[in-house]
Amino acid sequence: MAEEFDFISATDKPALLAFSTPEWLETAKAALHELGYKVHTAATHSDFATRFSQIRYQVVILEELFAANSLAENSTLQGLQVMPMQQRRHATIILFGSSFQTFTPMQAFQQSVHAVLNVSEIFLLKQLIEKAVSDNTFFLHSFRDAQAYVQSNRA
Repeated sequence: MAEEFDFISATDKPALLAFSTPEWLETAKAALHELGYKVHTAATHSDFATRFSQIRYQVVILEELFAANSLAENSTLQGLQVMPMQQRRHATIILFGSSFQTFTPMQAFQQSVHAVLNVSEIFLLKQLIEKAVSDNTFFLHSFRDAQAYVQSNRA
């Protein structure tokens, strides 16, 4: 099956989803579309890695059991956890699943993501994404400014 080419412009807000549960995937897509994001979906761990390395996604939502039977088997999450900060801090990374309590900072820290969301609150997904992005933008504002300053002085 041929993959469609999807052009990302400078004004687009790209988002990447990695879900195994179709209903949750559709809910996340709808929420992100309502928020004005251009949504891509990853079907496999290697598809995720390829897409994430090619585009600076603003939002990434990953299901805890994406193409895995347990959290420990989720190689996409493991790859994000060991990735150097400068390669992943452009995105707000949200981990979605039933084993988390929504917006528990210690759980997010343990998983090396910006926020964790519980499935039971999927009906609030649009608002939860907005809050996670806002919190992450506020928290990393100084880091991103310093990174942009360093980048601009290298030229």
